Amino acid sequence: MPELPEVETIARGLAKRVTGDAVESVWLGQKKEPLKSPASAIAATLEHSRIAAVRRMGKHIVFDLEQDQIYVARAPSPAKSRKADRKPKGARTTQAPSMMPAEAGVGARPTTTKAQWIVHLGMTGSLRVCEPETEVAKHTHAILRLSSGRELRFVDPRRFGRLSVAQAGDFDAAGIEPLEADLDRFLTLFRGRKTPIKSALLNQKLLRGVGNIYADESLFRAGLRPRRRASTITRDQLAKLLLAVKEVLKEAIALGGSSISDYVDADGEEGFFQLQHRVYGREGKPCLVCKTLIKRVVIAGRSSHYCPRCQK
Repeated sequence: MPELPEVETIARGLAKRVTGDAVESVWLGQKKEPLKSPASAIAATLEHSRIAAVRRMGKHIVFDLEQDQIYVARAPSPAKSRKADRKPKGARTTQAPSMMPAEAGVGARPTTTKAQWIVHLGMTGSLRVCEPETEVAKHTHAILRLSSGRELRFVDPRRFGRLSVAQAGDFDAAGIEPLEADLDRFLTLFRGRKTPIKSALLNQKLLRGVGNIYADESLFRAGLRPRRRASTITRDQLAKLLLAVKEVLKEAIALGGSSISDYVDADGEEGFFQLQHRVYGREGKPCLVCKTLIKRVVIAGRSSHYCPRCQK
C-alpha cells in the first residue's frame, strides 16, 4: 500500500501537471467498490470544476476544486411590490432580490463554489495523466477529461482504492502529520500505551501516513525493537524516534518513494528508496551496520523486520 512518501510524490507530481486545468467530463466504471460517494455526486462535483490545488492529507490525495457560477439580481415582481405597498404606514420593508443563474452581463454577480475530490489509492491504485490516444489500461475506474486535452485516469486492479467528494473543509484525515509533529505532541501519542510501538506507529488515528515500510526503517534508526511496548520507551528514545521518522520520510520523498510491487508516480515512474532499505524486506540478510542477520516477526498481522543487535 502506498505510504506517505509515495502519496506525497504522486500529489506533488499531479500538482505540477494539472493545477489550473479544468474538468470537462467524467467517466466512471461499473465497479461499485472504488466509489465511496455516489457516482452522480462525484460526476456533478468534478464536471466543469477547476483544479485549484492538489495536496496530500495523510494517505489521501485531495484535489481542491472551484466552480464559477454567475447569478443576476432580479427585481421583485409587480404583484409583490403592490403587496409591499399595502403594508401599514411606517412599517419597515426589506426584500432581497431574487437570484437566478445567468450569463455574465449587466447585473451579473459571480460566485465560486468550492469542493474537494478525495482519492485513497488503497493497495494498488494509481493516478496517471495520459494523452487521450493512450490505451486505456485494464482496471481503469475513472477518467477525467481535462480542458488541456489530456486525461486523468484512476487505475486500481484490486479495487481497494476509494474515490469520494466533499464540500471544501469537510474532509480531514485523522491523526497528526508526522512531518509537522513537535516533540510534545509526539510524546502524547504514545504515553501510557501498552501496545507494541510498531502497532502504535501504524495507527492512522495517531499518526498520519506512516505504514509498514517506514515504521520498520524508523525503528531501526532509533534503535528500538518493533515489539517494545510504547509505554516503556523513554522521552529521549521517543525524541530519537521522532527524528528518525522525519529523516526516513524526507529521504523517501526525495527518492520518489519505494516501489515494492505496483507503485508508480503520476508519470508512471518507479521510486528508488527501496534501494536504501536497511531492514524492511531483508530477512535473513546481514545488518548493514553490525552484520547480524535481520529477523522478521509478525505483529498484529503485519510483518516487522529488525536487527536483534542494533535494536533493543
